[in-house]
Amino acid sequence: MTLLATGTDYTQLAAHFRPVFARIATGAADRERHRTLPDAPLQWLKEAGFGTVRIPREKGGWGASLPQLFQLLTELAEADSNLPQALRAHFAFVEDRLNQPDSQERDGWFRRFIDGELVGSGWTEIGTVKLGDVVTRVTPNEKGWTLNGEKFYSTGTLFADWIDVYARRNDNQGDVIALVSTHQPGVSREDDWDGFGQRLTGSGTTRFENAYVEQQHVFDFAERFRYQTAFYQHVLLATLAGIARATARDAAQGVAARQRIYSHSNGSASRQDVQVLQVVGEVTSLAFAVEATVIRAAHSLQSAYEAHISADEDYINAVNAEAEAEAGQAQVIASELVPRAATELFNALGASDTRLSKALDRHWRNARTVASHNPVIYKARDIGDWKVNGTPPTAIWQIGGV
Repeated sequence: MTLLATGTDYTQLAAHFRPVFARIATGAADRERHRTLPDAPLQWLKEAGFGTVRIPREKGGWGASLPQLFQLLTELAEADSNLPQALRAHFAFVEDRLNQPDSQERDGWFRRFIDGELVGSGWTEIGTVKLGDVVTRVTPNEKGWTLNGEKFYSTGTLFADWIDVYARRNDNQGDVIALVSTHQPGVSREDDWDGFGQRLTGSGTTRFENAYVEQQHVFDFAERFRYQTAFYQHVLLATLAGIARATARDAAQGVAARQRIYSHSNGSASRQDVQVLQVVGEVTSLAFAVEATVIRAAHSLQSAYEAHISADEDYINAVNAEAEAEAGQAQVIASELVPRAATELFNALGASDTRLSKALDRHWRNARTVASHNPVIYKARDIGDWKVNGTPPTAIWQIGGV
């Protein structure tokens, strides 16, 4: 019998993790100021079983649906937006395993995640790599595979026990995913991500020098779950929704606590100034709209997940196209509204709130950085082409030189 993760009691699920989220939020601004990697917060999440949210209850997890997962990631992003992105590759690999037939091998991965192990990302190569080419290679040997290459934007790898590596086989030139353990000398990781936002996601350079990969840990890329691009985008969408919630939270708290006023203001305190209250209301409404959009789009992703057991290929293609299109539409909305909310925040506050000690600038920087992933201009074009001409949205793509 195929086990599907179709949902759990969200009230109970969220109640289990919210104390951890609150603990994470307490130190978020300080970590941002001092560029302190969130090793401790990730350990708290591990201990709470956060990496098992999507694993079916019968297999020892929570059995959450995809809308519930992304709602929970939104709450986590409100606490610290770096963490959902750092866990992006982990939940994607869990999702891939959920789309595979039940087996001892799959159960083995589930047990690792129940024990707290995490997966990081190793897909993107920079430099002179050409479109369609893959420099990172896996070579078969008598014991398994040998992996060599270098990746950047290796999100989450600094905290991971395994890395999901996009590579090419040296024997037949097939593209694969290699799951390589980080607990070996052949894997080196650097915290050299120098973006102005999302600086604590554990991204950077990862190098593989004759790294060992077990025989059963190389998977044909063509067999990956079909809605993977939309899934990866949804983690970023939940991150943006969480940033919007944090912006609305800080706007309300900042106004409530503010003591100084201007001589030409509209009240004896900021919390009584109708114009300031209007700004807080607008920021809160922007956050509400983004979160509602993300939740709405996540339901089509759940349909794509449940369709993987169907024998109707036309139906599978249709629901996957719908999931991709809705993820793109949500990205268009979130990429515009969240940076806008993070800018409007300062219209409700004062010059003193731009001080580095408050770290409120992190909301705009983080939102703009997340919104730069997967260019939104191409998503908008894809949506228009889909609505006008019926062209399915781009599901698999690469980046490189010509």
